[in-house]
Amino acid sequence: MFQSCVLVPVSSNSRVSSCDCLAHRFGNAADRPVRVPVYPSDMTDAEWAVVRDAMPVPAWLEGRGGQPEGYCHRVMLDAIRYVTDNGIKWRSMPVDFPAWDRVYAFFRRWREHGLVKEFHDRLRCRAREAEHREAEPTAAVIDSQSVKAAASVPAATRGYDGGKKINGRRRHVITDCLGLILMVLVCAADVTDRQAARVMLPRLRARFPKITLVWADGGYTGRLVTWAKEKLQLTLQIVKRSDDMKGFVVLPRRWVVERTLGWLMRSRRLVRDFETLPASSEAFIYFSQAMLMSRRLARPASPRRPEQSRWAAAA
Repeated sequence: MFQSCVLVPVSSNSRVSSCDCLAHRFGNAADRPVRVPVYPSDMTDAEWAVVRDAMPVPAWLEGRGGQPEGYCHRVMLDAIRYVTDNGIKWRSMPVDFPAWDRVYAFFRRWREHGLVKEFHDRLRCRAREAEHREAEPTAAVIDSQSVKAAASVPAATRGYDGGKKINGRRRHVITDCLGLILMVLVCAADVTDRQAARVMLPRLRARFPKITLVWADGGYTGRLVTWAKEKLQLTLQIVKRSDDMKGFVVLPRRWVVERTLGWLMRSRRLVRDFETLPASSEAFIYFSQAMLMSRRLARPASPRRPEQSRWAAAA
């Protein structure tokens, strides 16, 4: 459930604000030196205008406890984007960002309170509407990706994927028909697709009641299809690769989620699983997708061709 977006003015101890984020407007962030964006992962002003409206409201601003924040929200998000995009250690944070432990505390708070998913979901709704789709999808695609685990991953949350010959973790993702992530589950690599689907599909049905059709590959065949139909009223349609196919072949519907898994590998933090907690891996996946969507939404709208306008009107 999204948090309220109603802003309650509170007194501020800061000097003149140099940013329009909530920490500058109502908190103490103006007491910090101004940072100039210099890295490719930093948000442009157009991106920040998109991200600012999707930011969750802090608890202290709504009178739910806590102290006014002393660090700019835009700078904090730029710092997390830098970690996600470049795959650095937290302690290797560049000096023009706040201290690494302050940035990590911000990341941990968003992870533990579900704010990163809330932030991601708001951007996804806007991205779907920008593509002239309904905010809530009616169909989805499910798949998984196994990645090697670093030494920082404990044995309790890692396993061996015999099919891919990978010792690490597996990312189970469900996307909409545009390839935007609806749900993520990170677990040991020895957890099969069917086992993960038993956990994810009920959550998907509860969160997105309009979804009635899910496409999947051959790893989800068996009793799972009947169980989803009887228990969840969800049609699990298997898109198989025929035996006579050789080399790379684009499979109907499945290519959408495969492309999404490829998008994740653009973020160096996700090339390998470095996180002690699976929840941190899921948070970085959401931040990676939030970067993609904010950049897409910040692009200037291209003029639509006449045939596109006629098609949209007919639809």
